[in-house]
Amino acid sequence: MTAPPEFSPQFMDQLRDLLRWRRDVRHFRPDPVPEPVLDDLLRTACLAPSVGLSEPWRFVRVDDAARRTAVRADFARCNEAALADRDGPDALRYARLKLAGLDDAPHHVAVFSHPDPAQGRGLGRTTMPQTTTWSTVMAIHTFWLAATAAGVGVGWVSIIDPDRVAAVLDMDPALELVAYLCVGYPAAPANTPELERRGWERRAPERRQWIRR
Repeated sequence: MTAPPEFSPQFMDQLRDLLRWRRDVRHFRPDPVPEPVLDDLLRTACLAPSVGLSEPWRFVRVDDAARRTAVRADFARCNEAALADRDGPDALRYARLKLAGLDDAPHHVAVFSHPDPAQGRGLGRTTMPQTTTWSTVMAIHTFWLAATAAGVGVGWVSIIDPDRVAAVLDMDPALELVAYLCVGYPAAPANTPELERRGWERRAPERRQWIRR
């Protein structure tokens, strides 16, 4: 049996730096990420934990120009509706935000989750079936951290209609769209959230404290 590695204090400092620099990127350089790098990110993402070893995630490269255009159009519709729900200064602040890198990112990746995969044989899902979705989110986060370590940026586009986008991508309707990601080299890496830099929101220090019961 292989002995577990020992992680030094210096590694822990680097891990915290990785988490600080893992930002939601909306501004990308146009040059593509090499295919071997993208393939390695996918392999690393698949090291994520999953309920019952079900590995419910499905990573989909969206390379077709017509499909990308349709996703952009859906984002525009949803973003316009979200703006219409706001008024006053809040609407003005919202309108100034860049909320997606769909036009800039050289790569689009849709991540789907199988809600009831045969793999894993249902272990751990009887009382909490949503754990398949959570497992897919873990894979997305693992992909994101690996990308950051490789100097690659990721942006999560959530202002879309998941059913419409799934139809655009001609995916099995049994699969659940969890994330639509923009992937590429960031135009200007940053270690603070863009929404914080733009004055939309701030981190809450109290979230760093345990809730005790």
